[in-house]
Amino acid sequence: MTKRFFIAILVTLAGLAAFAQEPPPLPPAFNGWVVGQTTIKAGSSASAIDAADAAVLTEYGFSDYENATYTRNDRSMQIKAARFKDSSGAFGAFTFYAQPQMQKEDIGDRAVSNNSRVLFFRGNILVDVTLERVTAMSAADLRALADALPRPHGEGAGLPSLPGNVPTESLVANTARYIEGPVALERLGVPIPAVLLDFSKSRDVEFATYRTHNGEGTLTLVEYPTPQIAAERLKAWQSASLPGGPFYFRRSGPLLAAANGNLPESDAQSLLAMVNYDADVTWNQARHDRNDDRYGFIVALLILVGIVLAAATIIGLMFGGFRIWIRKLLPGYRPGQRDDVEIIRLDLK
Repeated sequence: MTKRFFIAILVTLAGLAAFAQEPPPLPPAFNGWVVGQTTIKAGSSASAIDAADAAVLTEYGFSDYENATYTRNDRSMQIKAARFKDSSGAFGAFTFYAQPQMQKEDIGDRAVSNNSRVLFFRGNILVDVTLERVTAMSAADLRALADALPRPHGEGAGLPSLPGNVPTESLVANTARYIEGPVALERLGVPIPAVLLDFSKSRDVEFATYRTHNGEGTLTLVEYPTPQIAAERLKAWQSASLPGGPFYFRRSGPLLAAANGNLPESDAQSLLAMVNYDADVTWNQARHDRNDDRYGFIVALLILVGIVLAAATIIGLMFGGFRIWIRKLLPGYRPGQRDDVEIIRLDLK
């Protein structure tokens, strides 16, 4: 009985492990589009996605990729999907590749397009689509693709809050970049070097371009864990000799902002004045996923079974051990039995 029980537990755990294994980034079909099995390419090398900026993808937490060709009737589309460890990484990679000339689209969590190319991300997956022909239903098809993508769970599903502090007035479209490390920082030409930003204290950096009637400049925004660290970093920024000046600085709580470029001081100060820390600001929140309830129920059920088994084992050992100990200590004593109990016998002989 015990052996069968443990075998059943092992089989259940093996099934749960297979169930919890991450599915491929791309679905086999969506909205009538079907993937050709011979066209699928998958792997875990960032160089296969972008050889020039593989280090940037790794910095954002690149996990694996899948490229495939989908067909419907006589049309086809090329789809590249890169999966990251969390949604912040996919969002950062999206901002890295988005270009000012691209148009905003309503696909996934955020999307842009340029003629036949569409770039969007959903959860922790970044998708780059090349359409053979753009039609009136192309956006609807890609929305169906976004809905079919697997979702991240737990803390990895949330997006960073720092982008919510970036001023939108005079912001050049698609120039707000979310940065998580020194490689992307240098690649995007951020004027403040990594040694001054100190990624050991903060991994949240925003870099954006602004254009006013009087000129064009950039804003570098960093969020540190505490206002004290931000104040210490502000002194380091102010004392450093930075190229591309003049620089103007502002600290608001744990937020540290620097404006520079061909902006007059009045415009730079106006831009910095729009950076204000709000402890309640959130750009996006983790979505509630039905799969979370399913996984949570299974985990809770296993925990409950483990607790019941452990409690039954402990109580059984305590009860049986106590009786054995009493019998050894008092050989003539039988707990739970009275000495005056009489046995009635029938002499049927």
